[in-house]
Amino acid sequence: MGHFIDGQWHEGFYVPDKEGRFVRTPTVYRSPLDKEALFKKRYLLYVSLACPWAHRTLIARALLGLKAQIEVAVVDWLMSDHSWAFNPERPGCTPEPLFGAHYLKEIYLKSNPNYTGRVTVPVCWDKEKATIVNNESREILRGLAKLATQRYDLAPSPEVDAIIDSLYETVNNGVYRAGFATSQAAYEEAVSSLFHALEHWESVLGKQPFLAGQAFSEADICFFTTLVRFDPVYFIHFKCSHRRILDYPNMWAYLRSIYQMTGVAETCNMDHIRHHYYESHRHINPYGIVARIPAAYLNSAHDRWERFPQAIFPA
Repeated sequence: MGHFIDGQWHEGFYVPDKEGRFVRTPTVYRSPLDKEALFKKRYLLYVSLACPWAHRTLIARALLGLKAQIEVAVVDWLMSDHSWAFNPERPGCTPEPLFGAHYLKEIYLKSNPNYTGRVTVPVCWDKEKATIVNNESREILRGLAKLATQRYDLAPSPEVDAIIDSLYETVNNGVYRAGFATSQAAYEEAVSSLFHALEHWESVLGKQPFLAGQAFSEADICFFTTLVRFDPVYFIHFKCSHRRILDYPNMWAYLRSIYQMTGVAETCNMDHIRHHYYESHRHINPYGIVARIPAAYLNSAHDRWERFPQAIFPA
């Protein structure tokens, strides 16, 4: 993995702070999505099936009926020092459709030859303007939701933003803060806040079907993409080993209920997820050994809708 400084590529992982905490670099492209561009099919999403941040946008695209409006290009699960690559010979991956690029970093330079920052997914590209519109997953998710509210409202209450805020540092980024910590103190800090948050949401989900109440929302998408990776990857690879999601009865049923919503399972590629983490992060798994997938099944029966008959979710 690397980054650009004034258009020049530099290899190297994220630099921790002086206490050994993982520090994520802010995204750069933050323009809002445009309804005319969406429905004129100008947008192309560059995604990784392994990445939880990119996964958010794929779920929204599926649930909101936008697959015909937004083209998707899928990178290889292996992330090297040259950034995400396009490898159409790998099952589940695609060629780069616009420029024949081999690496995603080439797309960032197409947008700005003097770009400074990381090469991350998802990326929303405007084919007409030939530029990156946005590479912040939360904003792309919100943009898609705003532009497709005739299908389903993913932000049914003001509480949704507060929940997403709370999830980010403790859960979504919390697993990375634990996994990429370079000191015991930084790891303990991250893993403690992570499991404190999971205990809280386990209690909440014992009383209501979704994080914000009766209605499925963007917050649930943001939570789901971390939860679905937790037992196969984060529990082992990132040392988030206090408890599995399987050990939380409400969250385990909640995870399965979302996975089984129409269109969601097809966005989940466990081969990409597992191979990406275990084989790309050689600094914490030097031999690239891929742990076995847990025996528990995401498509097993659950009782969420019987317990919460008033739940509102995309049909």
